[in-house]
Amino acid sequence: MENKKHSITVAGLGAGDMGQLPLGVYRQLKANRKIFLRTKEHPAVSELEREGMKYTAFDDVYERHDQFEAVYEEIVEILFREAEQEDILYAVPGHPFVAERTVQLLLEQSAAKQTEIKIAGGHSFIDALFASVRVDPIEGFQLVDGIALKPHDIRTNQHLVVGQVYDTLTASEVKLALMEKYPDEHRVAIVRAAGSTDEAVKWLKLYELDRGFELDNLTSVYVPPLKEQDLRDFAELRQIIAALRAPDGCPWNRAQTHLSLKKYLVEECGEVLSAIDNEDEDNLVEELGDVLLQVLLHAQIGEEEGMFTIEDVIEGLASKMIRRHPHVFGNVKAESAEEVAQNWERIKATEKQEKRE
Repeated sequence: MENKKHSITVAGLGAGDMGQLPLGVYRQLKANRKIFLRTKEHPAVSELEREGMKYTAFDDVYERHDQFEAVYEEIVEILFREAEQEDILYAVPGHPFVAERTVQLLLEQSAAKQTEIKIAGGHSFIDALFASVRVDPIEGFQLVDGIALKPHDIRTNQHLVVGQVYDTLTASEVKLALMEKYPDEHRVAIVRAAGSTDEAVKWLKLYELDRGFELDNLTSVYVPPLKEQDLRDFAELRQIIAALRAPDGCPWNRAQTHLSLKKYLVEECGEVLSAIDNEDEDNLVEELGDVLLQVLLHAQIGEEEGMFTIEDVIEGLASKMIRRHPHVFGNVKAESAEEVAQNWERIKATEKQEKRE
């Protein structure tokens, strides 16, 4: 007879202390005999302990691994193993669907493990954080992981929340990434334990982000949007080109077609070559920008005609680079530039043949 599979209920503890714990989650915590916590470092846990709640926390798992993904995989493995014996409850900070990698892993593996995953709500730390900094994010915001933050992921015209800024090293890395996009003196807020009685908010200049403030797993960073145009942002450049082609835009740009722009692309490419020959890097930057202008104008015309967009151009290029570099993105071996060139030509020929067919 097949063993009966039990369920895992994932409950969100909310962002604050027990006063903000949803009643339904509180009842689940009181009713379940087998409770697991991703971490006991949460404002509500000490109060629940005083009410007699017994639990197993996974804080020690963090100590056994250098990489977070390994931590999360071990936690999930333990949870599925325990669920083979009985129904269990797994409690996480905030809401189960906000910045909780273990929950995503549970859902991804639930079918293979034949284990039902139930979700019980909880207030997200995002709600509490925006209340802490007195901001309505209606114009748009980004939520990013401080551990994996890259400058090109950031949209400076939106509110930005950086989670998992749990120590000085992470704060330093976050600071360096942000300084690629924001002025050094841009005002940011460090928010700790948002929504709890221990809440602390400190506003400071960006370059001070990793100095003199206690950081832990309840710490996030809030970055307000830039008030002025971010002329280093690709989306901003697209809007400028669209404005030039708009009905109330530039008459010359509105009059251009793919055919009329041909000569300008040739001219600009020639000027790029001249800048390279002259080893003039400042001029090279300018001339590459002029070539990019031609690409964006053609893409804007294509979008207006309903034929293609700049995203189509980018997707086509990205797909080609992946296909033609199997030694980087696949399992093919290429030890020299000559082998790479041979692979490139072979793949290119195959692609052409497939198009003819």
